[in-house]
Amino acid sequence: MKKTMNASVLGLPNRVFGGLLLAACLGGAMQAAWAEEPESKVTGNMSIASDYRFRGFTQTNYGPALQGGLDWEHRNGLYLGNWNSNVAQDLYNGATLEMDFYGGLKGEWHSLFGTTYDVGAIYYGYPKSGTNPPQNSLLLNNTAYNNTEVYLGLSNGPLSLKVNIATSDYFKMASSLSAPLSTKGTTYVDLGYTQQFVGLVFGAHVGVLGLKNYKQTQFVQASELGTQPLTPMVNDYKLSIGKDFGDNAVVTANYFSTSKRGYFQTDAYGLRSAGKSGLTLGFTKGF
Repeated sequence: MKKTMNASVLGLPNRVFGGLLLAACLGGAMQAAWAEEPESKVTGNMSIASDYRFRGFTQTNYGPALQGGLDWEHRNGLYLGNWNSNVAQDLYNGATLEMDFYGGLKGEWHSLFGTTYDVGAIYYGYPKSGTNPPQNSLLLNNTAYNNTEVYLGLSNGPLSLKVNIATSDYFKMASSLSAPLSTKGTTYVDLGYTQQFVGLVFGAHVGVLGLKNYKQTQFVQASELGTQPLTPMVNDYKLSIGKDFGDNAVVTANYFSTSKRGYFQTDAYGLRSAGKSGLTLGFTKGF
């Protein structure tokens, strides 16, 4: 997740590093910055990672990713932001770039023992997705794989819980296969834990994707072409370690695993599972 003292490092869409992990590294700097800065501010971030994982599954065919974003945040908790990353063209039907736009409100529920909340919406956009599909693609139409979700997050101390709900066909899974029933309403539950120890920040994460209308005939036929049969749920797991080297520079290491490695593939052909267990390394610089 992504930046220094902005919405992305604090747990929004940077999907490589993990928001709470970086928030723990940079929390003190954020508080100091608010004490000195005006009511609103704009911050940015750039990062490089050995692999871009989204909910446990690679988005770059196990290759490196260059990522970055900008965030605007107000003292009252309102925020808006944008985050971007390269993605595998064969996975996103011709797109090579992901552009996320998000906004919401963060605050604290004092009556709930200092629990903080984060409510908002996010749009995942993939320019040229569907307009330049890979040759010999198994996709049945030129669908653009854009997606929208709303989310609610809660955190208290080292624990965090976040729920995302798709407000459109989930990454166009149904429409790309001409399935009659939308996957709108698909949920993703994210449970996280972070703890500082001897100058490092350790994290653990479990995610559960609940796919809506997964039993459709078109999904079964697609699985016969090489993908793993869809099930109502698939889990992903992550263990993280991070180190803040000062001047808004953070190095992280993440180990990913999934309950069904072949649930998604690295490309449109369904030839290689995207959920293999593995270690990723990353470096983020905030400005």
